[in-house]
Amino acid sequence: MTCSTARLAYMSEDKTFRKTHDAISTPTVPEALPTPEGFALMDPRDQLKALLAEMLAGKAFSELYTVTLDHRATVLLGHLLIDTLEEQGFGVDDFDAVGALTPAAMPLVCAMMQAAASRGEDLDGFIMDFVFPAVKGPSIAGKRVLLLDAWLSEKSYIQTSSLVTLRNGNELGLDFGIVEAQGAQVVAVAALVGGVDMEKPVIDVVNPVSDERHELPFIEVFHESELREIADGVEPNNA
Repeated sequence: MTCSTARLAYMSEDKTFRKTHDAISTPTVPEALPTPEGFALMDPRDQLKALLAEMLAGKAFSELYTVTLDHRATVLLGHLLIDTLEEQGFGVDDFDAVGALTPAAMPLVCAMMQAAASRGEDLDGFIMDFVFPAVKGPSIAGKRVLLLDAWLSEKSYIQTSSLVTLRNGNELGLDFGIVEAQGAQVVAVAALVGGVDMEKPVIDVVNPVSDERHELPFIEVFHESELREIADGVEPNNA
């Protein structure tokens, strides 16, 4: 599937963008990645699910680069993230910037910025900097921001796509404190893959400077369990 073909899948007859998951209606994703021809006919969400499940087979964890930097996935990621956020009540006009909690989220941030631009929306991006506690990118002062990672685990809501997992506790509190110190407001946390087993998950964070507690909505595109169910039937790929 070429990039141009993928982009056209998101367009309606009147040349306006529609939600990704409404673009194509097909059966559910098979247990193994289909042929290139079959893959091209799948619903965009099922395409991404198949890629993630194949990558996850035989692995306890991944930073997801194998998928997020794949040419087949890159044209899907931004639109699927935005669509999922909209379904949870967060339109692109509800936040001004999206921040990568770890380097693994950078491909997702870029994909969201491009998808938003294709829909006529302005969206800035930034990345957290833990070496010198700050953010890299356009100023977020006075902005509403969404924090994004490739994979967030259930255990203490720590960032499992970063070396910060070597520490104990809720690392998102540090992210939250850094963003607030920049004069921005965190509206929600999102992840491509989540391991938060709740009907309406929220993340309880504590600002390490002020000790104030905040509950942030958590939005996941895929839950780990739905990918594991498919990955169990896929031959592990150790490449």
